[in-house]
Amino acid sequence: MMLRYAQTVDAEAICSLITYYAERGLMLHRSMESAYNALREFQVASDDNGQIVGCVAVDIFWSDLAEVKSLAVAPDMVGQGIGGRLLSAAIEDARRMGVRRLFTLTYEQAFFQRQGFEVIDRHDLPEKVWRECLACSKSEACDEIAMMLVLTDP
Repeated sequence: MMLRYAQTVDAEAICSLITYYAERGLMLHRSMESAYNALREFQVASDDNGQIVGCVAVDIFWSDLAEVKSLAVAPDMVGQGIGGRLLSAAIEDARRMGVRRLFTLTYEQAFFQRQGFEVIDRHDLPEKVWRECLACSKSEACDEIAMMLVLTDP
């Protein structure tokens, strides 16, 4: 498996992975246009045949705050460590950009805790973070778990 920054040819595969989980209520949908607009935020995992088997994005919100989002692994590849490698790559990417706090909104609490994230009250996140929540179908009854990782120097 290889990890790399996404390229334009990866947008369709990224959308496909995200759609799989979005249709099951586990993440937000992302349109193809949205995938292209955010393509520079994505890293992808590809198998030995070059097929995209996972993706993750780091979205910068402010000088010291970013979100890990759209972390998805092909269903037939779950349990092989791809998600952990993608999350580690996202954490390193955030460090490289000088981010000090990395958050996520997730249903996978144990997975993120293994990487050092801690549960926080979602209301402690700045209002700016909720810019995407307004368009979410769950905005009035959000059940995602807010988690934060405070990054230290390597």
